[in-house]
Amino acid sequence: MRITETRQLLTESCEYPTDTATVADRVGDVEIEAPTGDTTTVETVLARSNGRTYESADDAYTALMGNLDDSFIGLKYYDDRGDNQPHPHRNWH
Repeated sequence: MRITETRQLLTESCEYPTDTATVADRVGDVEIEAPTGDTTTVETVLARSNGRTYESADDAYTALMGNLDDSFIGLKYYDDRGDNQPHPHRNWH
């Protein structure tokens, strides 16, 4: 499953408020595929949130997104602004 599809999954699978254990019980075994092709489960990702209560599906989705590992980062350290940013050792005057 793509990470963007998990919001709907969380909305349809749980009643809120709910906790991490309930989400893991209902959809924890669902695999999420990273852009790299690696997969992880909803339960694995939410386990990093240290167990908490989610007030809504959006709250659970935010926790899921915030606890994804580096394999979900597209171009790490990419900056589309090029070289137009101030550099601490560059004298612009």
